[in-house]
Amino acid sequence: MKICITSTGKSLESPIDPRFGRCSYFLIVDSETLQFEAIQNIAANAAGGAGIHATQIIAKKGVNLLLTRNVGPKAFRALSSACIKIYTGESKTGLEFIEKFKKSELRLVNSPSVPVNKNIESKNMRKIGGE
Repeated sequence: MKICITSTGKSLESPIDPRFGRCSYFLIVDSETLQFEAIQNIAANAAGGAGIHATQIIAKKGVNLLLTRNVGPKAFRALSSACIKIYTGESKTGLEFIEKFKKSELRLVNSPSVPVNKNIESKNMRKIGGE
C-alpha cells in the first residue's frame, strides 16, 4: 500500500506538517518496505485550490492512504473522489505516524477537519470581481 505523509522535510524523521494542501513535502511511503520518495508540494503556494491540486499530485503517485492532521472541505471532497482514505492523530514524525497507523492508533477522517480558508476565498473573490 502507498501511504502519503504530510511533512516539513524530506525524511521520515522530519516533523509532521499539520496541513495537507499547503504542507512542505509529501512523503510517499511503501507500507511494507518503508522505502519512500519525498516530493516537494508545488501546490503549497497556490492562491487557491491547494488541496485539490495536492490531491492530484498524490493520486498520480498511486497513493491509497493519507496521514495528516488537517484537511479542508475542498481537499476532503477531492480525496474522497480519488478513493484516498484519510487518517489523523498525534504524531511528531512520519515514522511515528506509520507506526501508529500499523497499531490502529489513528482515526479515520469522515469529514473536513478545518473550515474553508475565508481569507483566501475573500482574496480570490476580490480578484474575480475586479476590485
